[in-house]
Amino acid sequence: MLSPAAAWAPYCGPAPDFGEWRWNLDPVLLFVLVAATAVIGSRLEGRRRGLGLAAVAVLAVGFVSPLCALSSALFSARTVHHVLLVAVAAPLLAGALPVRRPGLLGLATAVQAMVFWIWHAPEAYSAALSNDGVYWIMQVSLLASAVWFWGRVRAASAPAAVVALLAAMLAMGLLGAVLTFAGQAVYEPHAYSTLAWGMTPLEDQQAAGLIMWAPAAALYLLAALWRLGGILGPDAEARTA
Repeated sequence: MLSPAAAWAPYCGPAPDFGEWRWNLDPVLLFVLVAATAVIGSRLEGRRRGLGLAAVAVLAVGFVSPLCALSSALFSARTVHHVLLVAVAAPLLAGALPVRRPGLLGLATAVQAMVFWIWHAPEAYSAALSNDGVYWIMQVSLLASAVWFWGRVRAASAPAAVVALLAAMLAMGLLGAVLTFAGQAVYEPHAYSTLAWGMTPLEDQQAAGLIMWAPAAALYLLAALWRLGGILGPDAEARTA
């Protein structure tokens, strides 16, 4: 039986009412983001600095803006949060880091997909929304595994990178399809919190599945097409001549 929303104490606070836009001003979080901005601004230069600062800005949107509180109410908002983490902030951070030697791309692809699937299992997800420590383990592991994946993609040859990105796209899309066609709501923390926003828990879960299935998976497809363009683009013949 699904539990009332009052039984859950997510890091981002209780589920807001419709139209309530609450910012997360956790001083520890703000300190970490400011410190990260200072380190990136002082130690990186040029394009790498820009990518690093952009990544911090995306993290601020996810953890400080009203999206954080909204994700306590809607699983679909949590999905947007996680997509920003693994498919926007992570590649930006990977681009800001030094390029490492190619290798372990297959392992990195499997690990990041597995981590994403594990944290969207109902039991693991419920644990993260009932304990701040577990919540941050979820967030850090999602981000770290995704940064590792995008770093390996960046270092790999274009054909290998395309295969890895398409595999990641399929993993994201498959999870989205599972959630969309589940037929019943499975996330206890959102059993009642969606109603104030005009959605049933099942409708919210289906919206989350569609987000993963279409726009989120499309981000990996666009990255694959970009790397493929490096093989088939107008400069390819000149490089191989």
